[in-house]
Amino acid sequence: MNVYIIGVGLIGGSLALDMQHEFKNCTIYGIDQQEEHLQEAINLGIIQKKAELKDVTNADIVVVSIPVDVSVDLIPEVLNLVSDNCLVIDVGSTKTQICQAIEQHPKRRNFLATHPIAGTEFSGPKAALRNLYKGKTNIICEVEKTAFKLQEKALDIFSKLGMRIRYMDPKSHDKHIAYVSHLSHISSFMLGKTVIEKEKNERDIFDMAGSGFASTVRLAKSSPAMWTPIFEQNKDNVIETLEEYIQNLQHFKQLLEEHKFSEIYSEMENTNHIKQILTGIQEVKLS
Repeated sequence: MNVYIIGVGLIGGSLALDMQHEFKNCTIYGIDQQEEHLQEAINLGIIQKKAELKDVTNADIVVVSIPVDVSVDLIPEVLNLVSDNCLVIDVGSTKTQICQAIEQHPKRRNFLATHPIAGTEFSGPKAALRNLYKGKTNIICEVEKTAFKLQEKALDIFSKLGMRIRYMDPKSHDKHIAYVSHLSHISSFMLGKTVIEKEKNERDIFDMAGSGFASTVRLAKSSPAMWTPIFEQNKDNVIETLEEYIQNLQHFKQLLEEHKFSEIYSEMENTNHIKQILTGIQEVKLS
């Protein structure tokens, strides 16, 4: 089985590592704009061979793991090149524009739109991890538009990698992911920005930063090259979530200004319910 990974960073590289482990007969080829990434991926055992885009004519599976703005233009090119039996998967964080871009493509049946909800704040081949996807949810969009045999092939791979599957239409995916992922990243980036700007005048501020600060700004270490296109493609949903978030922040600020600390207590106590929600989700994933 010839597997071509376009983009050998955290997501694509982790997928390559797991597929090598689960499918002993597969050969992993890497395609990346950065030659140093390809060489690094070979040195780390993430891929076995370097390749170019034209080589996907020999592919059984192509995984597109690059910034979503580039994917929109590249996936139709990939579909132009692959054989009728090749499965093309993208793993980007937005789905609507990509699905629209290939809606009328003659080989639409070869494409499966997915979003594994997995990752870290790190990027590049060195960030790739074995078992990154184990127990994680993988969102699949417009599955009915993919050839049934290719659906089966994809589901077999996802099952062996330990993923849980959810089906969703692209617009719903992009709306929901704006709340649970995209807003979190913006919050982290802006908290980091706020503290960095304050630190210019107060040099001791980072000496006082504890684990709470570190965990909250962890996502601010994420790649701007990846996240800027995500925010652009999902702009309307992200703006909606930001408006709601800003309203909550302004309300909290108003309660502080008016010394309404019993109401602040109630706000936090009500929000504590998220512990039960997240615990329930975790239990489902482990079951």
